[in-house]
Amino acid sequence: MIHPTAVVDPAAEVDPTASIGPYVVIEGPVRVGPECRVMAHAVLRGSTCLGARNVVHPGAVLGGEPQDLAFGGAESSLVIGDDNVFREHLTVHRGTSPGSATVVGSGNYFMQSAHVAHNCRVGDGTIVAGGALLAGHVELADRAFVSGNCVVHQHVRIGRLALLRGLSRTSRDVPPFCLMDGTHTVRGVNVVGLRRAGFEPARVAVIRRAFARLFGRPTHLGRALDEVEAGATTDEVRELLAFIRASKRGVCVASRARGSTSVVED
Repeated sequence: MIHPTAVVDPAAEVDPTASIGPYVVIEGPVRVGPECRVMAHAVLRGSTCLGARNVVHPGAVLGGEPQDLAFGGAESSLVIGDDNVFREHLTVHRGTSPGSATVVGSGNYFMQSAHVAHNCRVGDGTIVAGGALLAGHVELADRAFVSGNCVVHQHVRIGRLALLRGLSRTSRDVPPFCLMDGTHTVRGVNVVGLRRAGFEPARVAVIRRAFARLFGRPTHLGRALDEVEAGATTDEVRELLAFIRASKRGVCVASRARGSTSVVED
């Protein structure tokens, strides 16, 4: 299952059910789990561990050294779960500080030329579209969607089932269940994403009411949080409030365009 042109480091561990394609380079103590498929010209480096059934497309580089001036060659790692897809020419870097890790969960889909920087933490079931860039220490929660050519600043958190529209950029935290575009501007609730995730209309309606109170008009966010919290009736609303209260960078702002916030649904 290892093509004769592949270069595999003696320190690497490749499961006998894995497939290693032509001209693949596996450098260092890489571990490739069961039924993984690593296609031609992909590169796996350093202390990188792939779980089961991951697919690595041509030209992708996993576990490369971080693009961080503070990196001094320390031992760090990249830990990847199961059933992920890494498309062409994507890069995922390992951690910066000694013993640290970049962590990718399971069931994620990373499209071509995307970048996941050092010490990011990616949950399960996310999509990172072509050309999207996640800077160091970004946290991407379960089933979030980062559209094409988005730019996410370091240390930003993106909440569960949030959606960043194409070409958008953020240096602030993106609350769960929200749609964001432009420059860290929330436009509404990710209704389509919630429906696809199995949320019934009543649960979506409660989230939309909470969002409208928090972002639908100019307001003091602290007072709005207290008001919504007093009447919080679902786990999703409590999750939204807890995410905002825990923010250290500040959260995305509401749109200033009259009537444009909380009405968009795709």
